Amino acid sequence: MNYRVSSSPATFENVITPDELNQIIEAIADGRYSWACVLILRFIGYNPLHYIPQRTYSRIMKENSQVVTTSTSTTKQKLQSVNNDHRGTPSQTFNNN
Repeated sequence: MNYRVSSSPATFENVITPDELNQIIEAIADGRYSWACVLILRFIGYNPLHYIPQRTYSRIMKENSQVVTTSTSTTKQKLQSVNNDHRGTPSQTFNNN
């Protein structure tokens, strides 16, 4: 099989943003390598179903929809606790001397 390697520069649409890169890194750090692959394909503009069987893709999506939901609720709880901690403290004033 012959493959062509494109030497053209990446277009703006194919650039992964820092937030997207953080999601990929988080998935890899958590050991969710299949999810990281799906994210990479999505973020660079490819349809993961062109590269991953439907059954596998469905399983990955199901597993990670639970992780995303848990992660989101955990983040909200952390933010609420931070906000509650700061409400009790008096506001600080700064001197420009």
